[in-house]
Amino acid sequence: MKIDSHQHFWKFHPVKDSWINDDMKILQRDFLPLDLHSLLQENSIDGCVAVQADQSEEETHFLLELASANDWIKGVVGWIDLRSENLEDRLRYFSQYKKLKGFRHIVQAEPEDDFLLRDDFCAGISKLAKYNFTYDLLIFPTHLPYAVELVKRFPQQSFVIDHLAKPDFKQSDFSLWEKGIREIANCPNVFCKVSGLVTETDWHSWKESDFTYCLDVVTEAFGVNRLLFGSDWPVSLLAASYEQSCEILVHYFSKFSTEQQDKFWGGNAIEFYNL
Repeated sequence: MKIDSHQHFWKFHPVKDSWINDDMKILQRDFLPLDLHSLLQENSIDGCVAVQADQSEEETHFLLELASANDWIKGVVGWIDLRSENLEDRLRYFSQYKKLKGFRHIVQAEPEDDFLLRDDFCAGISKLAKYNFTYDLLIFPTHLPYAVELVKRFPQQSFVIDHLAKPDFKQSDFSLWEKGIREIANCPNVFCKVSGLVTETDWHSWKESDFTYCLDVVTEAFGVNRLLFGSDWPVSLLAASYEQSCEILVHYFSKFSTEQQDKFWGGNAIEFYNL
């Protein structure tokens, strides 16, 4: 079974979705299951995991409603206020939803690089494993040293790094990113999504070879058994069609065994998110 482990749905609102600026006009509209389903079918992908884009429980409910109405939406990564005093009650409440697999916070937008190590945030992370919730790390390379410390503090918690921690493919010095990736990959409770590549380079003039070095690093560091395919649709449409985003990875992972490819394209997502 093939699973797209990372995509988004939204009903566009210019205030709520203010991060979608005028450079991203293609994204300034609704993106709903009807828009994605045919793309999955055309690319022989059986299902997906819908990931939060807005930091609200309202959006989490919206995604759960879509998942309830569409069997092929296999799981949801929502948002919850991990720093809330009533977090335990909210986790208990959300645990009734079998398709809710985990949570994510937009750490990359926080002003402090060490946000992940805040006492109140860590207190929230410490409660997730009790309810079998995963945690998606949306970070930049500058956050990796703090992410390493976080995942070591909570060895029983399952983490997945989104978008390879967003290396900047427009430059050639990946040393900071590579050091952090290799260190965090030593922690067996951490997986990594191979997603969002095309939006971290020049949207209009990228080529597949731009991504080879970083793909080599993550496959060597994590091994194929801890890598998940993700499209980052519809954000990826800024730089590529759904098919083009897939083709980059089809070509790269073709050198691995059939068993390894099956794990990358779906098996690892099924394992990580318990789909």
